[in-house]
Amino acid sequence: PLLPVLGPACLSASQSWFFRGVFMPWQASTVPLTPALLKAQQSQDSLAARSPTGRVIHLAAIMKSPSTVSQSRHSPGSCSARSFAELFVSQRPLLDVRAPVEFARGAFPGADNIPLLNDDERRQVGTRYRQAGQEAAIKLGHELVSGAEKQRRLEAWQQWIDAHPEGLLYCYRGGLRSQLVQQWLADAGSAITRIEGGYKALRRFLIDSLEQQVSELDCIVVAGKTGCGKTHLLQQLNRAIDLEGQANHRGSAFGRRVQEQPSQIDFENRIAIDLLQLAARAEPAGAKIFIEDESHSVGSVSVPRSLFARMRAAPLAVIEQPLESRVSTILNDYILANYSDFERVHGHEAFAAFADYLHESLARIQRRLGQDNYRHIKRQLEQALHQQAEHGDTSAHGQWIASLLSDYYDPMYDYQLGKKLDRLVFRGNAEEFLAWAAHLENPDGSSS
Repeated sequence: PLLPVLGPACLSASQSWFFRGVFMPWQASTVPLTPALLKAQQSQDSLAARSPTGRVIHLAAIMKSPSTVSQSRHSPGSCSARSFAELFVSQRPLLDVRAPVEFARGAFPGADNIPLLNDDERRQVGTRYRQAGQEAAIKLGHELVSGAEKQRRLEAWQQWIDAHPEGLLYCYRGGLRSQLVQQWLADAGSAITRIEGGYKALRRFLIDSLEQQVSELDCIVVAGKTGCGKTHLLQQLNRAIDLEGQANHRGSAFGRRVQEQPSQIDFENRIAIDLLQLAARAEPAGAKIFIEDESHSVGSVSVPRSLFARMRAAPLAVIEQPLESRVSTILNDYILANYSDFERVHGHEAFAAFADYLHESLARIQRRLGQDNYRHIKRQLEQALHQQAEHGDTSAHGQWIASLLSDYYDPMYDYQLGKKLDRLVFRGNAEEFLAWAAHLENPDGSSS
């Protein structure tokens, strides 16, 4: 049998070409396009991406409904680049058999990692390949994944297939590792469709898709002072990209959340898939997409350069809410909701971890605040934490939040907004914004 030992780390294209094309390629059936996709298909070079073979494929021609990726329980096959848009739009479950270290660098929403080789095994096989060549590496791979250990991994894959009968399989390049897993499963009576080109082809597809869609993006950037609830408003819209949600970060010095942020690759993949899903929906001509105003960096990840450039040139809608309302929003999001997350993750150590998080966040902007403001707000923060620890009362946090808004965030926002007034198309409160945005999401008044 074929052994997917190392992926790209140890096999060149010339060495691994023999293992490709073992299974018959998947063939798509013809199904109707939505009007929006048909229009996109007719436009020159609309939503173009490049397949693993270099052939240009138009996404508008492949984002079909209902699902076009099919498989037989008894006849394993492969899924070509022509179905990539559909599998992301329909959120197909994905079985990733790469090593955990590869998965951590970048993966896709809905993917589960059940590796053929764990990190240590992959390292051993790679070392053997470099020292003794491919035949010796293949032999070691068989020794590492054999007998009871092979059976355990096979059962884990079978359980995944039983839970995700519409799932798809991939490794790094869709070759050695995924072909072997597919064959082992077929021999055991479980079929799963393998993605041609694997992770590398899917990632290339999303990069190209993102660039093309951003070039055609008709968006409005939603701005407003800290605490005016921009993210909450976006979540009430039908056509919005939630950058902070996809980054798992609230986009400020205090924006860190308990759960880790995604990798840069994962963040970009999530944005590309969001745009694909919006493009796949039948929407009235001229419908806008709303995106929150962000800096280039959202915590540890960065907005893709092309998208950030588009945002900086887009029309601007400004939300205006009174200070009291904004303090309440921040208290709920950054204190109450955050502390609940800390309790869930840290248990009895939650308060100490939460207090450290607040102190570290304030320290990040110490130089910008100036020593007097920093010391004043720090005292208020410490008093609020003391009241929370002693009495379970979080209301005192509102005092340092109000000071931070008035002395730091609001003046900074006013300065930045002054440089963007030429792009301003709306200014109003939250209720007025939702009414205005609803019309732009659905300009012809039809139901979506």
